[in-house]
Amino acid sequence: MRVPLMTIQTGSALPAEADVVVIGAGVVGTFTAYYLARRGVRVALLEKGAVGAEQSSRNWGWCRQQNRDARELPLATRSLALWDSLAAEIGEDPGFSRCGLLYLSNDDAEIAGWARWGTFARGVGVTTFMLDGEEASRRGAATGKRWKGGVFSPTDGIADTRRAVPVAALGVMKYGGTVHQGCAARGLEVSAGRVSGVVTEAGTIRTRTVVMAGGAWASSFCNQLGVRFPQSSVRSSILAVAPGAQGLPDALHTSQVSVTRRGDGGYNLAISGGARVDPTPQQIRFIRQFGPMLAKRWRNIAPGGLQAWKAGHETLARWRLDEPTPMEACRVLDPVPDARQIALTHRRAMDLLPALRTVPVAATWAGYIDSTPDGVPAIGEIEDIPGFILAAGFSGHGFGIGPGAGHLIADIVTGAEPLVDPRPYHPRRFAASAWGKVAEF
Repeated sequence: MRVPLMTIQTGSALPAEADVVVIGAGVVGTFTAYYLARRGVRVALLEKGAVGAEQSSRNWGWCRQQNRDARELPLATRSLALWDSLAAEIGEDPGFSRCGLLYLSNDDAEIAGWARWGTFARGVGVTTFMLDGEEASRRGAATGKRWKGGVFSPTDGIADTRRAVPVAALGVMKYGGTVHQGCAARGLEVSAGRVSGVVTEAGTIRTRTVVMAGGAWASSFCNQLGVRFPQSSVRSSILAVAPGAQGLPDALHTSQVSVTRRGDGGYNLAISGGARVDPTPQQIRFIRQFGPMLAKRWRNIAPGGLQAWKAGHETLARWRLDEPTPMEACRVLDPVPDARQIALTHRRAMDLLPALRTVPVAATWAGYIDSTPDGVPAIGEIEDIPGFILAAGFSGHGFGIGPGAGHLIADIVTGAEPLVDPRPYHPRRFAASAWGKVAEF
């Protein structure tokens, strides 16, 4: 695995029963288990590979309100407050800092779009500042360039993608939950139309409530239950440079490249939106639902290869519960980075920030970002299978809003007052496709 990641020891025996079983120990599943455990719920968190090993450790690490979809903004705002309290609650540092996020641009249309969003955001209490050319150039002095304008969001921040999810898993265990690495969930048992258990490779856990937070694997798992969840993934590539560059912003976005400081003093570099589309059976199945999104973003994506097809996370095959499944054949999605994208990213970063020319590349990696047709996550109970709650399709935004999403799912499970209005996220919105035909759920 190319991506750096804190490893933790779990080693707890699989329980015979649990109040709730959470499938997938990425950021959303782990925080769901964390907030359930804090309420005294008997929760078991299952992970086929290692905690946080897929996209939850392969992203930028941004925890932002800036430029969020209006439906996600309340969740983003509440998540920041939850990030603030984690170190004290768990006794371990997830590497969160409200360092502020800096956006710079020389494109008038882009700046105007940020200004429109800022007007909306300030109306709902979000702190964001438009920067004129002088202030943008001052804040972006490390680039040595003149800028027409920008945005600074001082209350936003970053968390350490190497540590954040493993630290949250330590919190699950601290508050009485169990965490099971190397334990794939193969499927569900259903009795009288309701969830009654989870079948794993190590045995069955009796439960009446299951949260599917399997990231890019969620739709293929749902397919085993006859639930059609429109989900598609793209392969995004990132590189990391070693510590040593001085005087750079902690988090900087431009249309050319984005830069994020890591906990060890190095930086992660990426191009926003740049990705490869690796075809899969599932992607072909849902092409009509994703047509409008692909048409809108075609300039930022390129055709890929057969990595995803071979990995099996977007298969349409049905599997048996008494035999190994695709999740056991591929414990961790660890795709090969796009060499051209990595080279382009590095060139752009060194051109933007000359200080980066003095430090070597430390690592490169890729990950699969799973999305829904509208780019907003699906969170809610599937009415046809009471007790089965879907939490997937976070569309590249899941890391920052992970604590809020986990809290909201815990609210749904326990019947508590929801952290935010859950209705905009419910999967039932996919009942009619973007092309006007009833296709989902």
